[in-house]
Amino acid sequence: MSELSIIMYHYVRDLARSRFPDIKGLDLNLFKVQIQFLKAHFVPVTMEDVVRAFHDKTPLPQRALLLTFDDGYSDHFANVFPILREEKLQGSFFIPGKTFMEQKLLDVNKIHFTLASADIAILTAELLQRIDDFRQKGVLLPPAKELFDTYAHANRFDQKETIFFKRMLQTVLPKEIRKQLSSELFEKYVEMTEETFAGELYLNQKQISEMRDSGMHIGLHGYDHDWLGNLTRPELEADFSKAFDCMGDFIHQDCWTMCYPYSSYSQKVIRLLKSKGCKLAFTADVRRADTRTDNPFMIPRYDTNDFPPISTRFSEIEGRLI
Repeated sequence: MSELSIIMYHYVRDLARSRFPDIKGLDLNLFKVQIQFLKAHFVPVTMEDVVRAFHDKTPLPQRALLLTFDDGYSDHFANVFPILREEKLQGSFFIPGKTFMEQKLLDVNKIHFTLASADIAILTAELLQRIDDFRQKGVLLPPAKELFDTYAHANRFDQKETIFFKRMLQTVLPKEIRKQLSSELFEKYVEMTEETFAGELYLNQKQISEMRDSGMHIGLHGYDHDWLGNLTRPELEADFSKAFDCMGDFIHQDCWTMCYPYSSYSQKVIRLLKSKGCKLAFTADVRRADTRTDNPFMIPRYDTNDFPPISTRFSEIEGRLI
C-alpha cells in the first residue's frame, strides 16, 4: 500500500485547567480518546517506515498512519510523550532551534497567546489604530481599512478578524513593525515576561534527548520558525545553518526530516533541503499522502481536528475522511 494518513498536532493540554483555556489547542482528554480511535482504525507507522516507503518504495500497511507534532512545546513532553510511550507509538516532533537555544518566544506564540488573552474585537480595533498611527508617521502602508478588506477572510478554523490579526503580524506588515507590535501586544495582554513564558512553553534539551532516546523521531522546523518561502537564499542558508548547529545531536544525520513553519516553502527551499541530504519535508496541505505519487518534499498532512472525536468527517466503512 502507498496511502498514508499523517496527522499534525500543536498544543495538547488540559485546557480547562490551564491559564489559557481559549488557546487553539487539543484538550488532553480528547487526545487520549483520539489515540484510541486511531489505534482502532489505523496502523501506526514510524518515520523510518515512511522514509523507506518514499525512497525505496517499500509498501506500507493498509490504513497507515503517522503522528507529527510541531513547534517543540513542553506539552509534548509532559502530556503527549507518556501516552505515546505507554501505547508503544512513535511520534515525530519538529522543533525550532530558537525555542530552546535562546529562551525567547517565537512571534507565532506571542500572537497565539495574545489572541487567547483578549477579545478579538478589542485586538482588531487596536491593531487597526496602530497601523494608521504608523502611516501618519510616514511608513508606507495601505490604509488600515483597505488591509482589513484584503486580508480578513475566515478559514476553516478562524473567523475573519482572527485571520486579519494573524496575517498582519505574521507576513503583511514590515518585519520590524510586526516584531514590535507582537511584543507590545503580548506584554500588554498576557502580562508575563517573554523569558519566563518561553521557559514554561518550550521543550528543553534534556527533554528532547529523553524523547529521542525513547524512540521518538526528532525533525527540523527551521531555527527562527520563519516563513521560509519568503527568505532569500542567504537568509535560508543562515537559518538552516543555525538549525543544524543546535539540532545536530538530536536528528539522525543520514535520515533527517523537515517540517515547514507555516507550511511556507518554495522550489528554492526544496533545492536547499535536497542539497543538504534531507529525506522528507512536510506541509500543512490537507489531504491523504501517497508515497508513489507525492513529492517527498511536499508531503500533505491532516489536522487533529479532522478526526474523531472532534470531527465527524471520518467514514468507518471506508476508513477515510469524507
